[in-house]
Amino acid sequence: MPLSKLETYDPNYRETFGGDDVKTLHLYTEGGVEVGAVDDVLVDDNGRFRYLVIDTSLDTVGKKILLPIGLARINYPAKCVYVDGLSKQQVEQLPEYQEHIIVDEEFEEKVRSVYRSPISSINYARENYTYEQEPSLYGLNEQYHQTLRLYEERLIADKHRIKTGEVAVGKHIETETARVRVPIQKERIVIDRVQATATSTVVDPNEIKFQEGEVARIEVYQETPEIHKETFVREEVRVRKMVDRDMVEAEDIIRREELDINTSGDFNLREHGVGSDQSS
Repeated sequence: MPLSKLETYDPNYRETFGGDDVKTLHLYTEGGVEVGAVDDVLVDDNGRFRYLVIDTSLDTVGKKILLPIGLARINYPAKCVYVDGLSKQQVEQLPEYQEHIIVDEEFEEKVRSVYRSPISSINYARENYTYEQEPSLYGLNEQYHQTLRLYEERLIADKHRIKTGEVAVGKHIETETARVRVPIQKERIVIDRVQATATSTVVDPNEIKFQEGEVARIEVYQETPEIHKETFVREEVRVRKMVDRDMVEAEDIIRREELDINTSGDFNLREHGVGSDQSS
């Protein structure tokens, strides 16, 4: 299948690579000589980097060429790409890459034939060729550009406080008529006039003293009620807040990227990682 441009394959490739953009990097030789800049990236159907599209600037030679990813060492922190042994002669021999062309198997083989070592034992056959046959051109080699991040979505639970209401506590006065009963005592004078029992008895006139005016005084009292008001604590009202706890459940669909590994040929593959220690 023809190769695709990186942005065509993944329009959000910058997010996929954590904000790193390979299309902004400059290309240098191992000796530190700048030979061009990365113009684009070509990927296969599985999204694997296969070629960097390089806009060269070697002396008078200036054209876009394809650089197999295995020959490049991408250093995102330094914002540069290093290439192992790209010569002016190779640039001249390489077919020119243009935006409108389709990079098919035939075009790729023209590119490989320039980079391939003279002592290579590869006998190219279109019907059964795989990139894994030439790790020197397409090998991973723990390079920055081959470190793909697999992402997954997670539901993150958080809380924030919102005001749902308020309670204002105040006082008002109610009135009522209260009645009390108080027993009181009143004194009164009772004068009893009765018939003398000794009416036939003769009294000696010399013993009798007739008097005029007051002969007795008796004080008369009565109780008067005293009614007044006093204030007492009727009850205490305590206002406080209590926290009721509840559990709120939420659900959503989350996504997770899984790694697809397609291999061909007779070789050993060992996968290391979380929960993985396999060989085949």
